[in-house]
Amino acid sequence: MIELGMPTRRPRVSRQVMVGGVPVGGGAPVSVQSMTTTPTHDVNATLQQIAELTASGCQIVRVAVPTQDDADALPEIARKSQIPVIADIHFQPRYVFAAIDAGCAAVRVNPGNIRKFDDKVGEIARAAGDAGVPIRIGVNAGSLDPRLLEKHGKATPEALVESALWECSLFEEHGFRDIKISVKHHDPVVMIAAYRRLAARCDYPLHLGVTEAGPLMQGTVKSAVAFGVLLAEGVGDTIRVSLSAPPVEEVKVGIGILESLGLRQRKLEIVSCPSCGRAQVDVYRLAEEVSAGLEGFPFPLRVAVMGCVVNGPGEAREADLGVASGNGKGQIFVKGKVIKTVPESRIVETLIEEALRLAEEQPQ
Repeated sequence: MIELGMPTRRPRVSRQVMVGGVPVGGGAPVSVQSMTTTPTHDVNATLQQIAELTASGCQIVRVAVPTQDDADALPEIARKSQIPVIADIHFQPRYVFAAIDAGCAAVRVNPGNIRKFDDKVGEIARAAGDAGVPIRIGVNAGSLDPRLLEKHGKATPEALVESALWECSLFEEHGFRDIKISVKHHDPVVMIAAYRRLAARCDYPLHLGVTEAGPLMQGTVKSAVAFGVLLAEGVGDTIRVSLSAPPVEEVKVGIGILESLGLRQRKLEIVSCPSCGRAQVDVYRLAEEVSAGLEGFPFPLRVAVMGCVVNGPGEAREADLGVASGNGKGQIFVKGKVIKTVPESRIVETLIEEALRLAEEQPQ
């Protein structure tokens, strides 16, 4: 028997940690994260970017803490942020304590520079445990512990997982298990193999990421492929799409991935054809203008923008709202029925008008 569609997601059973008010793991919905690009010590700029991320749907935000000035800014940022703030710490154990004291919702540490933390793990575990602050053990291929690079030759899946579990063991020795883990690599194939191996060897919640994924297009493709495979298998509890692009774009892509997998309710979905020699209207322009006109639509809505009579009527009929175009005109469908035919010049405004009418009919 051949089964069609997405694989059934059988969630991996993991323990749960609370990042501020956001549950991660333990069956909670997959959350979307990003990271600010502003200097953290510029409090106003950082809070402004966090506000923009929050408005775009980001649920958890990470801020870099490379200097004492950045650490000094954490109390105000953590207090005023609308979403939980994670402090990203490298090399300096004292900033971990500063982040905990500042009220940050979690702290990220990197095993690649754990040597400077080795004699501080017990103190960190006690401070984090007393404050109820989880620790993310964040392994990156580009900053893997030299000891493991020498052992494995390069950042293999085995090396990434060994690094993460080794650092976990350091915290476990002190009774601390409020941990989530990431094992990021720029290659989706290596990343997928690492997370599969890690998922089989521990019950900690997992933060998915393809690190240094690249510019918007390349990074979106890499992240969608890797996240799609793992999330469809039930592996992954929170995600961060790493792009060489504004962080709001990371959030949009992350949300889009979850919506495409059915792990988050879709809001606006545009179904539009790629166009071909049959098209008798400018499908590209229509799809872009409809998307722009309905950006931020507050309710689930599937809109079909189709350019010919072959697939157009069927797709438009299946959507909440749609147009099947031909000969410079468009048949407007609402809930499967044709309500009118309009010239191409009025297709966009008609679809937007009907979408707003459907929104008014939604129960408040």
